[in-house]
Amino acid sequence: MIFNSTEIMASDFMPTTSTPPVRTYSNTSNCSSSEGWEWLYTMQPVYMMIICILGISGNVFVLAVFILHKKSCTVAELYLSNLAAADLVLLACLPFWAINIAHGFNWQFGTVMCRLVNAGIIINVYCSIYFLVLVSADRYIALVHTMSIGRMRRTLYAKLSCLAIWGFGIIMSIPVLKFRTVEYYLDYDVNACYLKYPSFDVELTCDILLIIIGFVIPMSIISYCTCKIIQALRNQTLEKLNTVNTEKKATFLVLSVLFAFVLCWTPFHLVTFLHILLRVNVLRGCDVENTLEISNQVFTYLALSNSVLNPILYVIVGKNFRNKVKELFEKVSQKRKTTTSTRSHLSSTLKTFV
Repeated sequence: MIFNSTEIMASDFMPTTSTPPVRTYSNTSNCSSSEGWEWLYTMQPVYMMIICILGISGNVFVLAVFILHKKSCTVAELYLSNLAAADLVLLACLPFWAINIAHGFNWQFGTVMCRLVNAGIIINVYCSIYFLVLVSADRYIALVHTMSIGRMRRTLYAKLSCLAIWGFGIIMSIPVLKFRTVEYYLDYDVNACYLKYPSFDVELTCDILLIIIGFVIPMSIISYCTCKIIQALRNQTLEKLNTVNTEKKATFLVLSVLFAFVLCWTPFHLVTFLHILLRVNVLRGCDVENTLEISNQVFTYLALSNSVLNPILYVIVGKNFRNKVKELFEKVSQKRKTTTSTRSHLSSTLKTFV
């Protein structure tokens, strides 16, 4: 079943933003859907399941390394582990939408799950970028203000900051919990899970908040910190400090994660902004609308892939992370050898007595 996706909005964010045409206010579109939608609907469930399998495996591995390693996590690692947990929240929600698409957008999990699944996605959208704000601020303090306010980098403060970010993400998901609903559409013969805003103004407000609070403000902070970090890395006098050299190694990983996030999420938010312009009639035309709809789907896929990239970057770029993995495997291997040796000794002892 193929829907005309003429009401895809930023605050409708989900793995597939297509829903039945349910708008009753002034900006309803009369444009026909593009032929590209059929191809997109065919690939969506498969793509989501691949993302789920790879992403869950990678992020569980990252969390396992941080949790099981004998050394306690640094402040940066604490933030990155929470980022991995936020990605797992998103990845846990994707199978529901994959199944939903495979069944022709007929939601089979009830109203409560409709709200919770999509709230989980929104929580990831906000928490992931603000965890990156925290980790970029940590790198900024570690390299730029090493001797002055560096003592503020305490794990207790980091844990409280992470808790605050999770609370903030839950608060920002309230509109989804309130306005998501499941309704039957006779024209399509489906029970659709969609955002039913009370008015166009409320919808527009939610979309603008997503762009400003969910991207513009945090990216401004990240950009400032990143510029200062790069300046600090170029400062040759810092090389005299061994502690700063250690911080540099961790910073290269953080910068890689930040770059991947910007690469994956910026196109999505840009298209979201263009959608707002389309709905307030700044942009017009069916060609523009169909192009934005297809672009929104493609860039949503790109955004989702970020949850898979981070664990890969930890392994490729993160030297300290690789060392932790190596030490952890050596620890597990040593335990296995000890266990095998103990069993062998016990078996020999029993044979002697027999």
